[in-house]
Amino acid sequence: MNTKAFQTYNSNYVGGAVTGGAANITQLFTRPVARFNPYSTPNPKIFMCSASTPPGGGVHGMNGYWAAKSVLNSVKILA
Repeated sequence: MNTKAFQTYNSNYVGGAVTGGAANITQLFTRPVARFNPYSTPNPKIFMCSASTPPGGGVHGMNGYWAAKSVLNSVKILA
């Protein structure tokens, strides 16, 4: 499947990218949502960790590392 077919298969894969968009400086700080803590959600018990969260899909493992740090920091605040 080429990139055009991949985007047709799932419109979230713009240009065939499974990481949720362009790998540019704006997307680095505003993906998946523009908020101070990109791993948090409106529900304080739910956090995100995926290739769409900073630092992006090309930095394997760092998404999980920073998401885990976010969870641990939030737990300290809630405790």
